[in-house]
Amino acid sequence: MNKLVLFNINDLDTFLKKRPNESKFGEHIKLLSDTTNIYESLTTLDVEYVIFGLPEDIGVFANYGNRGTAKAWNATLKVLLNIQSNSHTKASKVLILGHLDFSKEMEKIDHLDTSDKNIAKARKLTEKIDRHVTDLVHLIVSAGKKPIVIGGGHNNAYGNIKGTSLAYKKPINVVNFDAHSDFRKEEGRHSGNGFSYAYAEGFLKNYFIFGLHENYTSELIFKTLDKFKALKYNTFEALTVRKDKKFKSELERAAKHVAEKPFGVEVDCDAIKFIPSSAITPSGFSVKKARAFVTYFGNQNKAAYLHICEAAPTPETEVIVGKLITYLITDFIRANQSIYETK
Repeated sequence: MNKLVLFNINDLDTFLKKRPNESKFGEHIKLLSDTTNIYESLTTLDVEYVIFGLPEDIGVFANYGNRGTAKAWNATLKVLLNIQSNSHTKASKVLILGHLDFSKEMEKIDHLDTSDKNIAKARKLTEKIDRHVTDLVHLIVSAGKKPIVIGGGHNNAYGNIKGTSLAYKKPINVVNFDAHSDFRKEEGRHSGNGFSYAYAEGFLKNYFIFGLHENYTSELIFKTLDKFKALKYNTFEALTVRKDKKFKSELERAAKHVAEKPFGVEVDCDAIKFIPSSAITPSGFSVKKARAFVTYFGNQNKAAYLHICEAAPTPETEVIVGKLITYLITDFIRANQSIYETK
């Protein structure tokens, strides 16, 4: 846990904007005071959700992508901590743990071009990131809590899957709201092959990609997805352009494929129309559809974690990105908490 930087009371004071007659989310969350025995602290703490950040974009660079995903964590904190605390937002069930600090690794790729040598270097660094994400997710899930992982590239799906799988001592399933499969060949780790690596290594069992873009999925990927029963998908065009498939019935089909066993919920902001991301699109799902997706799967008993990635805010767009991610976080918590409240 040498990369973990705890979110502390001083950080909270920096972000929190109190107002008279209002109770803010950040005033009711839990914090950890030290890293001496995180597992023991988590098991005894009365929270259900552990939120942590991954301010990195090395995996995106390693996939020849546009950097900027490292900025999503801070953009989220600025908004999340200042929404209202009420019976709908469930702040008391949340621990803001902190973030994994990859700033030294980030410095190693700053100012590099995308030559083969530099890409290979970034892919080695991505492997290092994998180990730290895996360890932290494994610890949180083993302690009986649900990680909510914010920021970074989709390379971090691998660590989420492996860490959760190791905690459960069996492969897990995943549903991924994404314009891309991220199931590319195992050519060194990057943001485009987190799921294929996890599948090849036995940590991922059933995988459903929700909303693939037909223009950006190779014939080889389609053939691979069609070859294995464990891999299922639908396309954005089938759902929203040709309307061959219904959104609600496809949610149900995806749930049938993944939700009978512990599963992860992955949300790539590339799939949402005009959201600043590593691969921004003018043709994607609405924010309303993204929220409906997260709500639907958050309401499944076996949902094990939520990961929101690939958002790449600029100073001009950080409020929009922060609000989007905050809506998705609170939608997941609301839906998931309803399971406990009806038991």
